[in-house]
This record gives sequence, structure tokens and C-alpha cells, in this order.
Amino acid sequence: MFEKILIANRGEIALRVIRAAREMGIKSVAVHSTADADAMHVRMADESVCIGPAPSSESYLNKAAIISACEITGAQAVHPGYGFLSENASFAQALEDHGITFIGPSAEHIRIMGDKITAKETARELGIPVVPGSDGGVPDYETAQGVAEAIGYPVIIKATAGGGGRGMKVARNASELEVAFRTARSEAKAAFGNDEVYIEKYLQRPRHIEIQVFGDGKGSAVHLGERDCSLQRRHQKVFEEAPGPCITPAMRAEIGAICANAVAKINYIGAGTVEFLYEDGEFYFIEMNTRLQVEHPVTEAIFGVDLVREQIRVAAGLPMSFTQDALEINGHAIEVRINAEKLPNFTPCPGKVKVFHAPGGLGVRMDSALYGGYSIPPYYDSLIGKLIVHGRDRPEALARLRRALGELIVDGVDTSVPLFHALLAEPDIQAGDYSIHWLEKWLAAQFG
Repeated sequence: MFEKILIANRGEIALRVIRAAREMGIKSVAVHSTADADAMHVRMADESVCIGPAPSSESYLNKAAIISACEITGAQAVHPGYGFLSENASFAQALEDHGITFIGPSAEHIRIMGDKITAKETARELGIPVVPGSDGGVPDYETAQGVAEAIGYPVIIKATAGGGGRGMKVARNASELEVAFRTARSEAKAAFGNDEVYIEKYLQRPRHIEIQVFGDGKGSAVHLGERDCSLQRRHQKVFEEAPGPCITPAMRAEIGAICANAVAKINYIGAGTVEFLYEDGEFYFIEMNTRLQVEHPVTEAIFGVDLVREQIRVAAGLPMSFTQDALEINGHAIEVRINAEKLPNFTPCPGKVKVFHAPGGLGVRMDSALYGGYSIPPYYDSLIGKLIVHGRDRPEALARLRRALGELIVDGVDTSVPLFHALLAEPDIQAGDYSIHWLEKWLAAQFG
């Protein structure tokens, strides 16, 4: 087992890894920018190293600085958290070249799944169902016309190197295709330096269902059910729950086995998430995230496992501590993302937190790096916390979430908490009847 690991991240996820390491008797090293010198993850780690100025490009994305921090502190492994360098194949390879373990999948698997087209081709080869669409990138508008006619409108154009909703445009008919195609390429070029796009069938009312998988890197893998992440704004998740309200045990067993068998075939190691659009009883592969997800706590809650601890174990060469047969769902869990944002425009709202009080009680977990007097910097993502609740069933989880939101105090900055109070009053949310388009339509109706 490792004696010391470095966490190449910040905020609540850095704290999450530090806590798991401490329970395992492993020392932790925090890295931070100058803007994060007083951050909670820096205070809680056994050691800390400043790796650069405030901009993430000069600090949390600075591979050389992070590797130097490992060498200075003697850290034997790096946990990347999520975001930043967590799905950067060259970073994983650089660590390996320096004799440092990357707590995550191999550089090869990150590279394969990081390219949307290659990932889709690989998924198809591994027996995972995929959305009808182009065979690879679409080089020009004329080709796009042919693909769209073949699979039928509406279609969605997506950036090959995309993420976060950038480089994605919908064409509902032939007259909309040209503008959507050219705009998607332009956005992709600006955001990712790569204007290659591909085309898929655009589903009318799908849900976003993702399957949590975990492999030991030696040909064994399991699945830990699904999460429903359909409540999204601009392709960003805001509300996640497990198990999915619309997924039956038979569906779960079938799609879960397909995903677990697929990653076992390629000797995948660590945590991964296979994401699908789900409509009318059919699953369609979107992408695979080769990292821990923001919403991993809801899976931990219903299965009673520590996914970060498990990541560290298998990275150190130990076997998984659970088998598929031993994994049983217990109850229902929901996570809401608390952002420092001003509604209704979701404008980032950095600033000083005067008072912070986390909710508590049975079945309530608050993952946050906030504290009274902390100044939220303007340089990073607006996520300031994740509120996770667990109940015996979905109605109890919803009631617990409503109660916990009422206890949460973040004084000094605006947050997204009022959004969740409003959502919990909606009959569709109470019934679990929503698609990936529901939230944006609701927001448009509420705020115009």
C-alpha cells in the first residue's frame, strides 16, 4: 500500500480523497494555487505545496509542477479527483514515466475514451448499444446532409473532442442543418482546437442514465447500478439520484452486466462511468468517463461502499474488496449540486462566506470545502458543495432533501439552493417523471 499520495485537485473532491487516505493510514499531500493558500484542503492535508498562480492553466493544469511536487514530497501516487487533469492521458503517462502511480485507468484507456468517435467505435465493438449516427467524423456539409437523411431528423451535431455542452447543436429538419453544422464546428474549434464533429440521432425525450463500473485491471469488473442524471442545464447536471426512477431490476441487471463485461475485456482499472441516453426501454451509449464522477456519493450511499478507498486499493495492486454478488441496493439517494451562483441567470457569485452551516442528521451528507470567513475565488468552477441524502425509498429521500436544504446556511454569497426548493415542489420531480430537456423548459417557463 502507498505511504503517501498527492491530490492533484482542490475543493470538496480534494477533501474527499484526503479523508479516504487518512482512514487508510496514508499521508496526503495537497497542491494549491496562490489563490487557494487558505483553502480547506490545504489545511486538512498532511503536507501542501504551492504549484503556481491563480489561473488553473498555471497551477492545477501544470503537469510539471505537480510531478515536481511529488518528487519534493516523496508522494508515490497521484489521485486526480475529477476535472482538471483527471482524464488527461499525457498526464497519466508522464506520471508512469516518472515512476509515480496514477490512481485511475491507464493512459491508453483514457485516450481511447477521451475521443468521442473512438469511444463510440470501441463501445460498439465491446457490445455496448450505441446511438445511430455517423461512422466517425463528418468532414463537410454535404456528407452531413447524407448522414442526417439516412438516420432521420432531428439530429445532433457534436464535437469529437467536446464536453460541457460546447460544440453541440441540434438540427430538427433539413433547413436547420447547415447553420447547426457550421456553428458546431466553429464552437469546437474555438473551445478545443479541433473542429471535427460527428452526427447522431437526436432523441425526443430521453433520460440520462449512467452505469458505474469498477475494474481491477486484471480482467475482473463489476457494476454498481445506475444513476439518473437527467435534470440538466446546458448539459450540466444539477440533480442526480440512484437508483433511477424509471429503471427496473431486470433492466439494471442486463445493462450493468453488458458494461461490466465490456470493461473487463479491456482490463480496465479503477472507477469509470458508462453514460447512456435512455428512451422507450432502449439504452444508447454517449460516452465513458474514465474517472470518479461528481455524483459518486449517491452510489456510495445505496451500496455502502467507499469508491475512493477502492480506487486507491486497486491502484496499489490489491484486489477489489467486493464482488458483484455482494453488491445489493439499499434504499434511495439524491445529490444536488450547490453552486455559488445568482439566479435566475446562474451568474457565478464568488465572494466571502460570512457564515456556513452544514445540515446534518440521519441520512444526510454534505461534501464541501466551505467555512465561515472563506473567500470563494473567481478563478474556478462555481461548485461549492454537494448535498447528498439517503432514505429507505425515494419519497423518504425527497423529504430528507427538503429538510436538509432548509438547514443549510451559506451567508454572504448567492447560491443555487432556491432552485432546489422550487424543484421539490414540482409534481414531475416528486413523481420522477422528467427527461434531459425538462429543466431547461421549466426554467424558460419560470424566468423567460
